[in-house]
Amino acid sequence: MEIELKYGVPDGTAAEEIWANELFKEFEEPDSREELHLHSKYFDTADRSLARNDIAYRVREEGGNYVAALKWKGHSEDGLHVREEINVPADNDSADPEVFRESKVGSQVMELIEDKQLDCFLETTVCRRQFRIDTGKGIFEISIDSGEITAGCGSCPIEEVEVELFSGETEELVSIGNLLQKKYNLIPENESKYARGIRLIKEGK
Repeated sequence: MEIELKYGVPDGTAAEEIWANELFKEFEEPDSREELHLHSKYFDTADRSLARNDIAYRVREEGGNYVAALKWKGHSEDGLHVREEINVPADNDSADPEVFRESKVGSQVMELIEDKQLDCFLETTVCRRQFRIDTGKGIFEISIDSGEITAGCGSCPIEEVEVELFSGETEELVSIGNLLQKKYNLIPENESKYARGIRLIKEGK
């Protein structure tokens, strides 16, 4: 299960201040800071068999490595996103649902797809800066994302901060998020990048 907070960043200055700020310095894990370039492709059938069943199929390139993911049963409130998730290594950025066959949700995906073709209908390109904090009660990863969501009908920007729960309690995750939100006037974001892409497609029709 994936549990994380998402916030919209009002401007680039705020993003730089979050990255440079020492708000969590005493809890920051040594050598955990890194910058990544992420390119994600989202796949579905022409009739959107997966989207209609609240399943997102993503293949993401992370520094030359590929990770395939399925996300489902998601809900969000006040920027807090909770959803089921499975990740497996992939050989490339093409769709290969066979990699999920051993899982229950993978079998469901295979049944939904049947013999239909999977096509990339949505992409995201993100520059991510991230670091981890360990409070002694929980471990969390703070990511600052800047990039773009693109679909055949257009594009929209990505400027957001994510705080993901690795271990510990959701209550502490929310407390950490509240600190960031109040200090930098962040805006709770209830739409995932995938959901924003779907909305972009619908608005473009």
